This record gives sequence, C-alpha cells and structure tokens, in this order.
Amino acid sequence: MHRRRITSAVAVATLGMAACVAAPAVANAAEVVWTPCQDDHLSGLECATVKVPMDYNAPDAGTVTIAISRHKATAPARRRGVLFTNPGGPGGDGRGLPKEYASQPIAKVYDIIGIDPRGTGASTPLSCKPTDSYGSIRLLSRPTEDELGLFTEVARAQEKACADGGGKFRAFVTTPNTARDMDKIRAELGEDKINYLGVSYGTWLGAVYGQLFPGKLDRSVLDSSIDPAKTWYEQFDDGARSVEFNFTQWAKWVADRNKAFGLGGTPKDVRASVDAISAHVANNPGFAGIINRDIFDSSVGRFTRYRPQWADFAKNLKAVTAQLKGGPADPKIVAANKATGEKIQKEADQPEDYENGVFAAVTCDWKTSTDIPTGYHPLMRKWRDSFPYGETVLSVAPTNCAFYPRQGQAAVTIGARQYPAGLVLNADGDTQTALASARSMATALKEPLITVTNEGVHSVYGNTDVSDTSTARPNTCVDDLVNNYLIDGTLPQGNPNCATSNPPAAVPTDGTAIQDANN
Repeated sequence: MHRRRITSAVAVATLGMAACVAAPAVANAAEVVWTPCQDDHLSGLECATVKVPMDYNAPDAGTVTIAISRHKATAPARRRGVLFTNPGGPGGDGRGLPKEYASQPIAKVYDIIGIDPRGTGASTPLSCKPTDSYGSIRLLSRPTEDELGLFTEVARAQEKACADGGGKFRAFVTTPNTARDMDKIRAELGEDKINYLGVSYGTWLGAVYGQLFPGKLDRSVLDSSIDPAKTWYEQFDDGARSVEFNFTQWAKWVADRNKAFGLGGTPKDVRASVDAISAHVANNPGFAGIINRDIFDSSVGRFTRYRPQWADFAKNLKAVTAQLKGGPADPKIVAANKATGEKIQKEADQPEDYENGVFAAVTCDWKTSTDIPTGYHPLMRKWRDSFPYGETVLSVAPTNCAFYPRQGQAAVTIGARQYPAGLVLNADGDTQTALASARSMATALKEPLITVTNEGVHSVYGNTDVSDTSTARPNTCVDDLVNNYLIDGTLPQGNPNCATSNPPAAVPTDGTAIQDANN
C-alpha cells in the first residue's frame, strides 16, 4: 500500500456488508483460452482474459475485461489446484507475480495465477484525468497552520481528476467486486476452490473473498496484512507509528555504538543530533548536499527502516555533524546526499498514483471523515510536533476520499471465518502494513501469525519486496513455514517468530568487540 510521496500503512473499516449479489456459477469445464504471454516481463507465463460484469447487481449492463496469467505446476502429478495471487496496491497489476514465486516449492504443485485486477494493467483500465493542479504544490514535512490547507487542496484536486477521468466504471471498482471477479475466474477455470496468496492490500482482498465465498477458499496466506477492524485512515496513523518505531530502534542501535558514530550515547542524544541537522538545513538548504529540510526529514524515515542501511546512514550523519561543527565537507557524502535528494524529489514529482485511478477508488471503500479541521488536522499537528520524519504528516493528511461521494459504500465486515485456517505474516518494522494490523487480522480470523523480528521489509515470503532493499536476502524461516503449509497443509504451532535475514552491519558496541547483529 502506498500513498503519493509516502510509504505508509493502509486501513480498512468494518462498516457493514456490501450489497448481496449472486455468486458466479461453477463452470462445467475450463472456459479460459491460454496462449504464451507476449510482454517481455511475462516471459515464460501463459496469458488469457476473462469477461466479467461491470456491475454484479446488473450483470446485463455491460462487461469489463480481466487479464490473467498462469505458471503451470511443474510437477503435474502432484498438482493440488490453483493458487490465486495479488501484489497489493490497491492498483498493483499482478500478472507478473507468479514469476516471483516460480522458484519456490509451491510452483511444483500449484498453477500459480496472476491477475491484473479491474482497472489495472492489461485489464479494463480506470484512469484519473491528468492535471498539474497538485503537482506544483510542495507538501512540507513540518507545515505551518496556514500550510495545512495545501494538503486539502491536493486531495480535492485528486478527487476531481479521478471523477473526471473514471466515468461510470469508477463506481464499480471496489474490493467486493474484485473478489467477485476472482470467483468468476475460478468458475471459468473449472476449479471448485482456489488457494490464495495475497500481499499488503491483497490480504484484505483475500479476507473479503473468504467472507463472500467461504466455500470456495481452501488454503490462504496473508502476507503483510492490513487490519480488518480499523478504518483505512486509522491504519495510516499506525504506519506513522511504525516509522517512529524504526527510528527508535535505529537510535538505540547507534547509541550503543557511539564510539563508531559519535551521534550520542543515548537514544535521546541521537535524536538531538538528527534534530540539529534538520534545523540547520531548514535555514541553510543545500548544506552537506542536503537539498532542503523536507528531503532530509523524508530520508530519515527511509534509511532507518531497513536494517542493512543503518550503519551507512549513521556514518553519513556523522560526517554531516562534523561539518555542522565546523569541519570540512566530505565530497563523497555531499554527492551522496544530493543524489538521494534528487531521487526523492523525482519520486514526489511523478503523478502515477493519480493517473491510475484504482487506488483513489478502492481506498474509498471505507468511510473517512469529511470534516478536514477536526478529522485530519489534529493528527497532522501531532506528528509535525512530535516526529515529523519519514513523511508522517503526509501519511495522516486528507485523501481524495474526503471528497468522494460514494465513500464507505463498499466496506465488508470480516466475521467468523468459515473456511480452513491459513497464515498471516508480517515484519515488525513494516511501515506499509504495521505489525499491529497483522495481529488484528490473525486474531479476527483465529489464524497463526508469523512475525519477522528486527526487519523493515514489506512482504516477507519469497522476498517480493521491490523497495530500496532489492538485494535483501530471503527469510528461509518464513519460506519454510509457508511452503510446509501450502504444500502439506501443516500449520505452525502457536505464533512463530522468525529472526531477520537482513540484520544491521556488524559494528561492535561500545562495551565489546563481539557484535550481536540483532542487538
């Protein structure tokens, strides 16, 4: 789950069942025609399309196209069905996802199905009308009272752009309808049941599918889960808490190594060193290669999230602090900070989330406040004043949903599970789906929760995180537990913890030369 200019948490609400519609009938035989995929990034997969109703309450009112892919089971004699997948978003196209799991043992026994959900990828698209009205607005990490209104302007402009570009299709791009599309695909594949592996927002989609079609879901894995008991907006706040958690863990680690980094011998002292740099850059943009304070505040959240980056970031700040105290500039550090800032700025200036209208439609499945001063500004002030790093203020700012007239009409309540128990997975430092959200999902479904400790990645099975940690090592503890379950049906005992496979660098603590990588 992503918000523009931030990697954050997502949220959902329990606001009542969606309108009752008839489930697609089970096909007597497979009706899908597979051909080799033509796109280079889908090489080795088969592709097909399926027609589904645009409006399941009025199935004769027109159809939309859903594009799907397949990686066939490599041990057909052991095949145990299909495994539907979803990469999250909402708005992520999923036809390439089967390739991410093709090297896992599950690829031997499952036909792994990738889906571009309605509105995305090669499926019938949902777009927002391009506009520059928000692109020129600079959203600050520490906005003044007068500047709080700029966030509202962006949200209002986004909603207008998506309303103008989405047409009548937009009203039917919802999570329940995407779940119904999945069941239509299941029926046309001639399968009695599906197995499911969803990441991030895909965990909510899987839970909704299980709620709407409990008799059609067998094994399921919800990787990096959202919370079925909170609103979408509430979980953005949880994501900000995860950003702060990661910083606190980093500050403790750095304080234990003050001889190496010189940023302070306590977490409070380390925070003061970071605050001093931010305050100086606010009045001296370009200092030490840091473009401006907003860029610096953002980078603090990014580099304290992923543990392998902890040491390098601390070394960078050590050099910046030395310059701040009157020492010479380090040309390598200046160049690195400038490159980082330019990258962050480029990402912020790209409006792809606005042009793809799925995120701006599906996130409005859940009701959010339309009262900007009381519904959003208090949390924005809280994070601005207590912890403005990592774009926390933006994460709790108004979204387009505050202006979407249909918001809250497609929420589904997750009740008692009526299908076999599955697995919920999460890392403790995930800022996109907070660990608290996964705990809530596991509790609601009465399913085991696998937690990866001292880890910031998002999606922990098969290492499908496509963030800055592209070189991250997979977690064999998680992979083994998931593979054992999906292949043999073996659920773990209790709620296992798996240690990170991507620890901080081996920097000795001040008290000993023996490094505990997970200290």
